[in-house]
Amino acid sequence: MILYEYPCNERIRSLLRVEHLFDRLFFFADGEDVRHHQISLATLFELLDISERSDLRGAIVQDLERQRGALAALRQHPGVDENRLNAMLDEIQSVYAELGAQGRVGQNLRDNEWLASLRGRLAVPGGSSPVDMPSFFSWQLKSFEERCRDLHEWIAPFMPLYRGLALILRLLRDAGDARDMVARDGAYQEMLSGKTYQLLRVWVDESRRVFPEMSANKYLIWVRFAAQGEDLKPQPVGVDIPFRLACCQL
Repeated sequence: MILYEYPCNERIRSLLRVEHLFDRLFFFADGEDVRHHQISLATLFELLDISERSDLRGAIVQDLERQRGALAALRQHPGVDENRLNAMLDEIQSVYAELGAQGRVGQNLRDNEWLASLRGRLAVPGGSSPVDMPSFFSWQLKSFEERCRDLHEWIAPFMPLYRGLALILRLLRDAGDARDMVARDGAYQEMLSGKTYQLLRVWVDESRRVFPEMSANKYLIWVRFAAQGEDLKPQPVGVDIPFRLACCQL
């Protein structure tokens, strides 16, 4: 089954974008080829750009505080698994404290003149070539272990942000129960009666070679399946498509 996710507001969309960047960062940071490490550095600078343009850290701290309060209120409900609840509250508190104690995200990259110079060169098409920045070429000639050590040192200050982001998205995803549905003639609609969600999750069989186009508001969830034509443009499908749907809201 292939999973597709649709954010119902811009805040969740931003979190999913940053999660995507962290996934790419970790994948290429573990690669042995120097070109993998160049991509990981470029991705790290993208995360730095996002941190500079928005108060992502502050938004995650607020989300953690909100969830800590909501979960703490569950102590009054009968039938609550206290051990599981306490473990979740401890995890939230640990991540919250780590983020709260951190200063400006990525300040170590800003303070490093060489990284600041490299950041500017990577923004220029082909600007990281040996003729433009021989010092970067020299760094690439280091051993794999040395390059990995440098990368992990530069990535480390972003890890509290990643742990906070990952925890918020895990709580959100776990809040939705998946249901088996069928899109008649490729389309599915569900009336909501004023209830809003933060995230839609759709699973569909990979063998069908279709993907969902989704939208949602406080009145309606709409899922329409499409396939890529020979020109790769989306083409609506006109057959019934079984799928699984989870509507997530914290």
